Amino acid sequence: MSLRSTLEFLLYDWLQAESLTARERFGDHSRETFDAVLDTCERIAREKYAPFNRTVDTQEPQFDGEKVILPQCTYDARQAYADSGMLSAAQDYKMGGMQLPYTVEAAANSFFAAASISIGSNMLTSGNANAIMAHGSKMQQQVFAANEFNGRWAGTMCLSEPQAGSSLSDISTRAEPDGADFEGDALGPRYRLKGNKMWISSGDHELTENIVHLVLAKIPGPDGKPVLGVKGISLFIVPKKLVDAEGRLTGGRNDVALAGLNHKLGWRGTTNTLLNFGEGKYPVRGSAGAGLDGAGGGAIGYLVGKPGEGLKCMFHMMNEARISIGMAATMLGLAGYHASLEYAQNRPQGRPTGAGGKDATRPQSRIIEHADVRRMLLAQKSYGEGALALNLFCARLVDEQHTGAPEAVDEARLLLEVLTPIAKSWPSEFCLEANSLAIQIHGGYGYTRDFPVEQYWRDNRLNMIHEGTHGIQAMDLLGRKVLMEGGRGLQLLAGRIDSTIEKAMRHEMLAAYAKQLAAALAEVGAATKAAWATGEAQEALANAVPYMQAFGHVVLAWTWLDVALAVLERDASLSMAANVGRMGAMRYFFHYELPRISAWLNVVRQRDMTCAQLPESAF
Repeated sequence: MSLRSTLEFLLYDWLQAESLTARERFGDHSRETFDAVLDTCERIAREKYAPFNRTVDTQEPQFDGEKVILPQCTYDARQAYADSGMLSAAQDYKMGGMQLPYTVEAAANSFFAAASISIGSNMLTSGNANAIMAHGSKMQQQVFAANEFNGRWAGTMCLSEPQAGSSLSDISTRAEPDGADFEGDALGPRYRLKGNKMWISSGDHELTENIVHLVLAKIPGPDGKPVLGVKGISLFIVPKKLVDAEGRLTGGRNDVALAGLNHKLGWRGTTNTLLNFGEGKYPVRGSAGAGLDGAGGGAIGYLVGKPGEGLKCMFHMMNEARISIGMAATMLGLAGYHASLEYAQNRPQGRPTGAGGKDATRPQSRIIEHADVRRMLLAQKSYGEGALALNLFCARLVDEQHTGAPEAVDEARLLLEVLTPIAKSWPSEFCLEANSLAIQIHGGYGYTRDFPVEQYWRDNRLNMIHEGTHGIQAMDLLGRKVLMEGGRGLQLLAGRIDSTIEKAMRHEMLAAYAKQLAAALAEVGAATKAAWATGEAQEALANAVPYMQAFGHVVLAWTWLDVALAVLERDASLSMAANVGRMGAMRYFFHYELPRISAWLNVVRQRDMTCAQLPESAF
């Protein structure tokens, strides 16, 4: 079963994406235009991305002291993607967009993630531009966002710092008003920034004529010192090359310098950088000669939104990026699944064991005929296709949030709040496990570079760290998302799950699974209450990751049960092999995976402090 057929089933048979064309925003679209977008992206991914996945892995970015050197295939792939219009696919017509549903955009972009994740990391540019559209001024939208959407410029997000990591409240990059230019620049209040940013994907390259950095920095308070905590953080647009209000390059470099490249286990085709802002390599004088050092020192940046609301603005981008990371992890898992499936169908090894033992005179069996290999394939299929369904469901919620009726908009917002940590973290953990199983199916060959599965694993290992580590997502889920608005988001999700359970109970083939899911949902609810029974955050969050694992498994079981309902609605006799496969993956998940939640939730219910209280000396 191809990726395309899986996407089409999930889009059209399960999520009813075609019904979105009844909404005014999508009224010019049809199933035909959606399919045309899928066709285009599938073709570009097949021709410009997939053949060069190993190339970009072995020919890593190089820094010659002035610029980053990338293989030609990266330029060709990026240009083909920009020419396709996918950078602005969901944007308004007036911004050069297609007004495409985000559900279809996410499905179409999945081809690039499967073909080559490190070539296909265009999500930051779209996410950067979307954040500017949501929080920037009209001029910032017209100059910066528009030129990202049309492919002229690229975008990044600059949060982490070498000394701060995930602790954004401890960032030290600072920004001060640029003297007389502070209020006079058409591009917004103008500041001078100094500091260092680490782990910046696509932070420097020659793929585009300019790079738009979104940078978190602290504006000093009245006492001249940075405001402590996250309330002092603001967001700034800091272009690599200076531009005017017409979007023209003015010929000068901003004081943004590449300090070095990070050499990664995977995603080797994407430059990952340490950037220095305002350290004087490319000094820029202000018209008033003012700046941090009184001589125009510092990189020029333009305030986005209001001072002190930087995290609010940036999280608009980060939440979108987290769903994209979940999709990236999913597609790497599915790429490994399809590779190991093909290998298992063609690799002869071993013979069937009968009553009299193995008969050496009989021909060898293909390894897919062995039960344990089928177990590993089914695990990969249930992880990958289940995660794809979940991520597309979240994309569908984004469309609902933007174009639905008021009540549906609020429900979509709340469901996304609760599901985003799962949509990012569950695929990054379990689709990584799928990649490990793909290597196992290949045996020793899987551990060599002669086959692609080892690269899929290396590329996917980043996603448990990317855009908020596993532990941070878990604390966000248990410490904030399930409690917000009096637990209304959790109650709303439980209501959706109960609705699926009720429908499944009416199917003889699904009733037992519906009962199992109901029990699992009740177990999660009880564990949530028990975790917070004492009101002590340290106790509640000591086992946040096992809680998230269990919560995610319940969400994936619900997703699979809901997909199974769509299968039976359209193919009650299971006459199609693809639907037999979907039902098999659903059964696997309920038989082998869902029972695991009891062990995870046991330590949550007991508020087990084994890990938290072990003295450092005991390690």
